[in-house]
Amino acid sequence: MLKSFILSAFLFLALLQASAQTLTMPPEIQQAYDKGTRSLNGKPGKKYWQNHGRYNIALTVTPPSNTIKGVEQITYFNNSPDVLKSLNMKLIVNVHRGGGRATPNPAAGVMVDEITINGVKTAWDNNVAITTNQMVDLAKPLNPHDSLKMNITWHYELSKGRGRDGAIDSTTFYLAYFYPRVSVYDDYKGWDTQPHTGGLEFYNDFNDYSLAVTVPKNFIVWSTGTLQNPTEVLQSEFAKRLEQSMTSDSTIHVATAQDLANKNVTTQNATNTWKWTATNISDMAVGISDHYVWDAASVIVDDKTQRRTSMQAAFADASDDFHHSVQFGRYSLGWFSHNWPGIPYPFSKSNAFQGFADMEYPMMMNDSHEKDLVFAELVQDHEQAHTYFPFYMGTNESRYAFMDEGWATTLEYLIGMTERNKKSADEFYKSFRVTRWIHGAHDKENPIITPSPDVTFGGGNNAYGKPSLSYLALKDMLGDELFKKALHNYMNNWNGKHPIPWDYFNSMISGSGKNLNWFFYNWFFTPSYIDLNLEKADKTSKGYTLSIKNIGGFAVPFDVIATYDDGSTESFHQTPIVWEHNQKEISVNIKTTKTAKSITLDGGIFMDANEKDNTWLAK
Repeated sequence: MLKSFILSAFLFLALLQASAQTLTMPPEIQQAYDKGTRSLNGKPGKKYWQNHGRYNIALTVTPPSNTIKGVEQITYFNNSPDVLKSLNMKLIVNVHRGGGRATPNPAAGVMVDEITINGVKTAWDNNVAITTNQMVDLAKPLNPHDSLKMNITWHYELSKGRGRDGAIDSTTFYLAYFYPRVSVYDDYKGWDTQPHTGGLEFYNDFNDYSLAVTVPKNFIVWSTGTLQNPTEVLQSEFAKRLEQSMTSDSTIHVATAQDLANKNVTTQNATNTWKWTATNISDMAVGISDHYVWDAASVIVDDKTQRRTSMQAAFADASDDFHHSVQFGRYSLGWFSHNWPGIPYPFSKSNAFQGFADMEYPMMMNDSHEKDLVFAELVQDHEQAHTYFPFYMGTNESRYAFMDEGWATTLEYLIGMTERNKKSADEFYKSFRVTRWIHGAHDKENPIITPSPDVTFGGGNNAYGKPSLSYLALKDMLGDELFKKALHNYMNNWNGKHPIPWDYFNSMISGSGKNLNWFFYNWFFTPSYIDLNLEKADKTSKGYTLSIKNIGGFAVPFDVIATYDDGSTESFHQTPIVWEHNQKEISVNIKTTKTAKSITLDGGIFMDANEKDNTWLAK
């Protein structure tokens, strides 16, 4: 009796400990929750704030010259409770000065010709070698709930090489990160001063933009935002085709190779100024060419309102894969809107532009030419999925890359099952996202929660495969309906704001109504991997009891596959819930009246590091 009581008490304490599992926060994160800017229910706190900018930018681009000239006015609103005595300016293109992801070019950085703040000329150092941040002191502090106006004239040399931005060829340019901007000032870190070295990605405020791009005649401009003056920059026939594409399911060739050769697409002024606007968006990107063909169509993304989104593509006519881009995009925009994540695509358009980066931007994708159509579609799916993370949800990609790359990897897999079939999607996911990690070394694993700049081993795995597997494991455990409910709770809480991992954890917990602390601690706070060991299988009156050790540590789903004496097989699915109270070892009961000659644990896409100990054979 005493023994039974002790065992019951031990079990109770174990359950209590599991339910009380806390998710460790660094001091600056804890402080945000203590101050009330963030809430443990997953919602922004009552005191949440974020700063905002209005950018009015005018660019002049004259290919084949690589010099980009710009003038901008920034109206910056301090919504924080803090007095700001300086502003940190973000200068991403300066990465090219030191090489980054392209050839080093000392002239490639931003050269500020003049900067004034509230009409006062301000000092600026153009001689700083590589830095992607520059702090600017304010003559008069910016008080809470006040604003200032900055006027900046600048220029820079567009980089060459296969980078995220730069010259694709002598008359085709892709402009990204092309303007000086005020970096994010947030409630948990203050100014974002993290250097950009070309590997990690970005963290931007949600701003409003007006952009004017002046180019010579016969050059077409594609950009984030909505084109405000198509009839001013396009001749009537081509403006009409573009308008028709806005309600067309079929691809319309807005400008063909022959049209471009005839040099009659744009208005025949010496120069044309293309004007774009975008509101509450995190960035702008621009594509320019005098020989890229232009396809477009549209798709319904919101059944309630029948709202359509334009899907466009700009590319070299010889690139066969891009001739499919518009229809690839129509499918992904519609599927993401109606299935996973199941939130209507939030923007008026998307554009696939042929470049080198395989990189996402708001409403724009800079994608490489691929000979393999299956891979070309997957890459476009992945970049399109980033619309939601980080553009709908303003995550900090440079600090917590798993909050965007992990989701894009998950969505790429889920849509892939419908574009092909589950078997081929599984095989691709395993070979592309899991195999290299799971068959590598695991003695130096960094927990997923490790800030991206601090990851010392397998950074790509921490950003892509491992977090994606965690999202899919949670989906498996909660079931599609509850998982989507929780996911929508997170997305509705933080759309247009700056969530951090703990906001995701808390939103999923409150949205599902489940204690998930143990799950999130297991997947995000431990240096685990996947390695199950089926130690033994004991015959019982009702079937078999399996003794399973979790050597790797992750709480994964798996199938128990029993092969019987009569040659038949039976599969018993186990969701991650089996690990709730003990992530080291468990017993699993399977009910069967048959005699098994072998039993195997099969994780599917949750690949096992050592499959040799996953099978029990009857003696």
